[in-house]
Amino acid sequence: MKTNYEIRYSSHPRDAKGYDTERLRHEFLVEGLFVADEVNMVYSLYDRLIVGGIMPVKEQLVLETIDPLKADYFLTRRELGIFNVGASGKVIVEGKVYELNYKEALYIGSGERKVVFESNDPKEPAKFYFNSATAHRNYPDKKITKADAVVAEMGSMERANHRDINKMLVSQVLPTCQLQMGMTELKPGSIWNTMPAHTHSRRMEAYFYFEVPEGQAVCHFMGEPTETRHIWMKGDQAVISPEWSIHSAAATSNYTFIWGMAGENLDYGDQDFYKETELR
Repeated sequence: MKTNYEIRYSSHPRDAKGYDTERLRHEFLVEGLFVADEVNMVYSLYDRLIVGGIMPVKEQLVLETIDPLKADYFLTRRELGIFNVGASGKVIVEGKVYELNYKEALYIGSGERKVVFESNDPKEPAKFYFNSATAHRNYPDKKITKADAVVAEMGSMERANHRDINKMLVSQVLPTCQLQMGMTELKPGSIWNTMPAHTHSRRMEAYFYFEVPEGQAVCHFMGEPTETRHIWMKGDQAVISPEWSIHSAAATSNYTFIWGMAGENLDYGDQDFYKETELR
């Protein structure tokens, strides 16, 4: 197996608005998450969130610690949220096995424990997308399915944003230190997410887009509300959204995305909204 990581430093909004396309993508876009028998991750200095992907094919993959953590185990001072966006697989936490099917999630609390990932069928591998945030205490591990989620049906077909927001790793479902994750599924014919746009300066966020049909693309909008920028994305890619940035998208088809947040509070409704007519 192979573990790859990179560090992404924070950007001041005054600097970010001057980035060209290449620099914008370098700073905020996360590509190449799923490579056979590799663990790939980006350590962001926005609230120290780690965004990663694990695709076991021929072997079990261990979530190894990385040098920036200066810890014996990856989870020594961290909590972990995992979504399976591939075929069925399992996550083994110190010998305890959690079977994860498509779109099922697992929360793992902090502690010096070994975490192993495995696909049930190497011909149809699992793909484990994960976010990790720093944690000050341990909370119990728990598997979460869509049946456990708090679901909010939002938008309408008339505004092309009819969607289900599945709040899965959130305080209403289970206790966490600061990590929150969920999955938003857009209905056929809908392409817009997160409108009206908002920021939440108490938390940063990462979006992972998947179920993007072959040959289609997502246009992710970011930046300050009066200095917006965009990043064109494909399926199985993630984007880092700073605290000062909006996070929204439109695509050439409907799609699904996983959102993950870290910061100083767990209040999902703590958002500063901006009208569509206020955006520039």
